Amino acid sequence: MLGLDGLRGLAALYVVLFHCWLYTFPGYPDSAAPAWLDVLMFGRIAVVFFLVLSGFSLAISPARHGWRSGGIAEFLRRRAWRILPPYWAALAISLVVSLYVVPASHYGPPDGSSLLVYGLVLQDMFFAPTPNGAFWSIGVEAELYLLFPLILLVRRRFGAAAVAACVTLPVIALGLLATDANPVEGDNWLAPHLAPVFVAGVLGAGIVVASERVRRLPWGWFAAAAAVPVLALGVVQGNVWTVHHYFWVDLAIAPSMAMLLAAVATGRPAPLVRLLITRPLQALGNFSYSLYLIHLPVVLVVVRRVAPHFVAPGMPTFCFTLAVGLPVSVLGAWLFAELFEMPFKRNRSWKSLSGVLGRSRPGTQSRPSTTVPEEQNQPPVPEATPSRGKSPSAPVT
Repeated sequence: MLGLDGLRGLAALYVVLFHCWLYTFPGYPDSAAPAWLDVLMFGRIAVVFFLVLSGFSLAISPARHGWRSGGIAEFLRRRAWRILPPYWAALAISLVVSLYVVPASHYGPPDGSSLLVYGLVLQDMFFAPTPNGAFWSIGVEAELYLLFPLILLVRRRFGAAAVAACVTLPVIALGLLATDANPVEGDNWLAPHLAPVFVAGVLGAGIVVASERVRRLPWGWFAAAAAVPVLALGVVQGNVWTVHHYFWVDLAIAPSMAMLLAAVATGRPAPLVRLLITRPLQALGNFSYSLYLIHLPVVLVVVRRVAPHFVAPGMPTFCFTLAVGLPVSVLGAWLFAELFEMPFKRNRSWKSLSGVLGRSRPGTQSRPSTTVPEEQNQPPVPEATPSRGKSPSAPVT
């Protein structure tokens, strides 16, 4: 949908910048970085945005068809087709880098359990040494995909308020019952906490298919108004407090994000939409899933293996990583996407894909393409800051 790819691209780029910052300056969240770089420390918010965007994008088509998914099995098949091939390719690359170049986890190198858990996308349910700190959110997304048909069912039969209540109230109750009313996250089991932000996106999709009167409401201004209290609280309490209270910050910021997506999807504010549909942002958004999957090994190699040979720690390493790691990540992600993501994005079955591959062989007669373009509502899964139960050296992204 118009503008959403641009938002994906910007969010993915921020995640890369966050990891350049995180691995350069020790001590997260109270890091040794200059204060003016603190704006880069909120990678967790980027993951929340991606989850809201995921729910929003996936729900557009069902919202237009009475909140029906078109079949649970078909929905899950298409999600697996879209998400798993590039994920498995990135997993293979990450395993090689983590085993032979630079460790990805303070828990030690990946082992057999890592291959099993991450290969089956069970990392949010079972712990194993990670080959890539960014992969935690892929497990969360997989669980939310399983929940998605049930969300649609409740939305269709009982309405938006019932969906929000069923998913959000138990999470709020869990938070209030925790010590100091502030749960400490561990290495997994994050999907229940993050389900409400996904649902916020699903409910936001209803705005796009609502009446003209509803669509014309100033959703961009509503989004800004909803974000102001959260941002103000973060400014007053400070960055460290904000990071230590992501459980509540995630829930508080999600409605603003959903309304922003609704505003952009309905073409407002026009200056922002014009920026988001520029060719560079559209292109970046098109392969942002690949950028999310492979950027972290690149950043780690640059920070821990390359930079020490050329520059001093701290700010020199950060600048070096921006100059080298950022463009290598983007260019590498583009190439990776062309090989492992775009073929599955453009073709929806093995038959379609094999037909394209067959026509590309030398001496094969060319025929008109019969592939079906992938829907524009297929979001990437990108990355967050370390949750408080995780070591800064092994961020959840």
